[in-house]
Amino acid sequence: MHSGQGQLLFRNFRLLDPLQDELRDGFELLVEDARIREVSDRPIRAGDAALVDCGGRTLMPGLIDSHVHVVLNEVFLPRLETQPLTLMTAHAMAEMKAMLGRGFTTVRDTGGADWGLRQGVEDGLIEGPRLFVAGRAIGPTGGHSDGRRRTDSAIKCACCDALAFTLCLADGADEVRKAVREEMRQGCDHIKIMMSGGVASPYDPLDSLQFSMGEVRAAVAEAEAFGRYVCAHAYSPEAILRAADGGVRCIEHGNLINEEAAAAMAEKDMFMVANLVAYFTMKDRAAEFGMNAEMLEKNDVVIEGGLRSLEICKAAGVPVAFGSDLLGQLRGAQSREFTIRREVLPAIDIIRSATTIGARLLKKEGELGCIAPGALADLILVDGDPLADISLLAGQGENIPLILQNGHFVRNRLQ
Repeated sequence: MHSGQGQLLFRNFRLLDPLQDELRDGFELLVEDARIREVSDRPIRAGDAALVDCGGRTLMPGLIDSHVHVVLNEVFLPRLETQPLTLMTAHAMAEMKAMLGRGFTTVRDTGGADWGLRQGVEDGLIEGPRLFVAGRAIGPTGGHSDGRRRTDSAIKCACCDALAFTLCLADGADEVRKAVREEMRQGCDHIKIMMSGGVASPYDPLDSLQFSMGEVRAAVAEAEAFGRYVCAHAYSPEAILRAADGGVRCIEHGNLINEEAAAAMAEKDMFMVANLVAYFTMKDRAAEFGMNAEMLEKNDVVIEGGLRSLEICKAAGVPVAFGSDLLGQLRGAQSREFTIRREVLPAIDIIRSATTIGARLLKKEGELGCIAPGALADLILVDGDPLADISLLAGQGENIPLILQNGHFVRNRLQ
């Protein structure tokens, strides 16, 4: 990730500060190297700064997607068994560049990406979002992390193929403890565990309960001892309640949540990451990429609860971050999540999910997802007003002529 280009002075823009309810005019913004130095409603004096005339467009923080899988480049995950880690990495690099081009300057990977990809971005070798990684997603035998065919008895080592690299099986509190410690050793930012069935896994019913309370508590204790936290894949109210009881900090998906589970999450200051676009896109297109009828049936169940889950969380006061969770050939639909949520939420709530709430989840408040002195200079410029038309953030970044990451121009089409 390149750092800063000296001083940049932004003028002639409408400011979309997610802490405010509407756009504001008359501001100037000074970036120095990788950070925002000053935001002022008066002219900023900076004689050496390069001037950026924004032409009346909207300036806002770079976007945060809190649930991605940059290495899972197949919709039908078993196909990753035939892929070496080198090809997996090449695919990841292409997708990360596309994500950055959609305005996502930061992403949180929830299973698969490792410290090597994160370091590649930091060192400027890979053009992509700033990465927060979980390493391998950990689950029990037969659960959502078990990608084996029924005819496979052995568990392959992680160096063999892309599928084995991204998933980890652990049974019993001691095995879970060891698996979490290994991910911590590998420099992970958070730990991902499986607590209910999933759509993309072949043999676990959606309402199956995975990881016992002892296993969950072992994972949470080890992560917290390392200064990290646990997020849990969970759909059903039962799985969410167990996660809350076990000290999990964030629920991934949560489509089938009810009022009781939402209240438990609110009481424990938990986060939820919703990713409705994954289910809508899988319904439309996953069959052509190898997903079978049983998987698509499970997908239909979670679609029904999706929009309702956002309303339940809003009513309970549970912060919901922006996620996409798209696999393989469907990942280009990442920004469609903005327009799907518009059915039940105002634009400012959706933008906060992809800025301030994402930053809080990453424990980077004041540094990411905001426009304030001292924050990292991750900024995007939008043609038009996303509060009036959030579809300006959809697509492949066509309406985003300027992207600044770490104070460095990733894109500048203003000239």
